[in-house]
Amino acid sequence: MKQLLYCVLALIFSPALFASEMPFNMTEGVTEISGKVYNLHMIILYICCAIGIVVFGAMIYAMINHRKSKGAVAANFHESTKVEILWTVVPFIILIIMAIPATKTLIAMEDPSNADLTIKITGSQWKWHYSYFDKDVEFYSLMSTPRAQIEGTEAKGEHYLLEVDKHLVLPINRKVRFLMTSDDVIHSWWVPAFAVKKDANPGFINEAWTRIDKPGIYRGQCAELCGKDHGFMPIVVEALSEADFDKWLLAQQQQANNAEAEAEAALSQTLTMDELMAQGEQIYLARCAACHQPNGAGLPGVFPSLIGSPITTGPVDAHVDIVVNGKPGTAMQAFAKQLTATEIAAVVTFERNAWGNDSGDTVQAADVSSASASSSSSPAASSDPNSAIPVTLPANLPETEQVKAVAEAKAVVLDDLTMDELMAMGEKVYMTSCVACHQAAGTGLPGAFPSLVGSPVITGPVTGHLDTVINGKPGTAMQAFTSLLTPQQLAAVVTYERNAWGNNSGDAVQASDVVGHGK
Repeated sequence: MKQLLYCVLALIFSPALFASEMPFNMTEGVTEISGKVYNLHMIILYICCAIGIVVFGAMIYAMINHRKSKGAVAANFHESTKVEILWTVVPFIILIIMAIPATKTLIAMEDPSNADLTIKITGSQWKWHYSYFDKDVEFYSLMSTPRAQIEGTEAKGEHYLLEVDKHLVLPINRKVRFLMTSDDVIHSWWVPAFAVKKDANPGFINEAWTRIDKPGIYRGQCAELCGKDHGFMPIVVEALSEADFDKWLLAQQQQANNAEAEAEAALSQTLTMDELMAQGEQIYLARCAACHQPNGAGLPGVFPSLIGSPITTGPVDAHVDIVVNGKPGTAMQAFAKQLTATEIAAVVTFERNAWGNDSGDTVQAADVSSASASSSSSPAASSDPNSAIPVTLPANLPETEQVKAVAEAKAVVLDDLTMDELMAMGEKVYMTSCVACHQAAGTGLPGAFPSLVGSPVITGPVTGHLDTVINGKPGTAMQAFTSLLTPQQLAAVVTYERNAWGNNSGDAVQASDVVGHGK
């Protein structure tokens, strides 16, 4: 009987002893942290198996040797102090044994300090945007699985739904810090081989890090249910040797410079309708079909149809504007930084002539460039809530002077805001446009985004503060807000930053200070 019992226990629990070799077990990964996570997993697994052997072994032994057929009589006792102490102390000791390695691993996972490279990862439906800090390299990464495979008309490839058009390229043997946020809903950046899984929340920055040991290609996915195409948001990381990574980085920087020259050259090119339609269809299926569907029908109540819609059948400039700048308050993103002028021209041409729209309109890169310039410089296109204020201008005034004159005239009207009004407006602007980097308490993220609490910019001259907010700071993540905020909003947020979180400078900045800055 005892031999039979030992055989049963061996059959039940021996697989756990060889779990490290089993294909269904957690993989070790290619980073130090993933190795620690794997080792922790195995330690906990063995502890659980040992507990299972003791508990179930005792149960099976009791059932076999103390069964009624052998004449066993149950003991009659109640409230054993020794037993109560034993089954309280033993689990406590086991938990402490498990907590020590777990705590060490968690602390190591949450220590992104002393990084060699910092990358900002921004999730949006349904793509990833990667920005290499201080390297002037950034790009969007989209799933590149062909639509035919998704629709089942073509055999699925080896990396079905796990391939992208642009890989995130990282060096081995260097500590890489990730700063994660989102443009819309909650996403989660997950690469199992790195043991990195961190939520990307709109309005917040989460941190993670990795140091890759082996060159190769590693795949992951968005691990948060972020919408109907959640499964179409893969991650592909290409790990290169340090020398190869430096070469890649230099090539990307040169490519960015060449792209600017190519974009300028494209403005003078004229493509045929067939060329625009062919390119536009490719871009539409890659960038727009997830929301508006491959047939342009959209999703009623969620994403509007493009078939005979007021946008696709209305003025071309309005159509270009919504593709370039997006539509605030909706899921329609701005594609100005995601697509070139030629690509925007092609996709707008495609949308205006596909699915029976047949407008006959052909949009060229030059049309996109001119429409973008006019929309950004036009006072009517401004988000200024006081844009309806009438302003009388001299006849034949150049356009640039008209814009300046309108802004100055409105600034005078807006200069009567009190400190309380500026602070209230400034807080709203800060929580919308600044909080993701500098945090709600103004503390920033050390090493990535500076603290605004008592900082030299905040406590220094107002002109220096204005210059940073208006023009940004080259070589950092601080962008220029001159085209994103009105003079009043800029004045309000600067006032708020100079007086919030104990800064208490007493400075009240008005819109005229913003308009007159740099004169």
